[in-house]
Amino acid sequence: MSTSTTASVSTHILDTSVGRPAEGVAVRLAARPGRDADWQALGAGATDGDGRCKDLPALPEGTTHVRLDFEVEPYFSKKQADAQQDAPANRDSGAGVFFPEVAITFAVVPGEHYHVPLLLNPFGYSVYRGS
Repeated sequence: MSTSTTASVSTHILDTSVGRPAEGVAVRLAARPGRDADWQALGAGATDGDGRCKDLPALPEGTTHVRLDFEVEPYFSKKQADAQQDAPANRDSGAGVFFPEVAITFAVVPGEHYHVPLLLNPFGYSVYRGS
């Protein structure tokens, strides 16, 4: 929850290749109090059955930049092993999983809530500021 001196962050993942939430993706949250400051790891969680990561911690006062790191390789590796069929998601990209992780960095201001959904498929992704 954001306050007048802090910002807050939430996220969820939709696997657009199947039109369903991506369950079990590890998510890490880091923040820094300025463009040149070092990143501070704040916590981690995993997406639930609805693709939401509900246990991200609050941002420290003075946070100006946030980074969400999504570990998508285990999700797609499991999905590919479960499917075992010749579908576009199973094409050989030369490295198994084309995007093994996705890192999203964005600026924040105090008092605002930032919901940052990740739209994911085996060969691409998109993010946006949601509501």
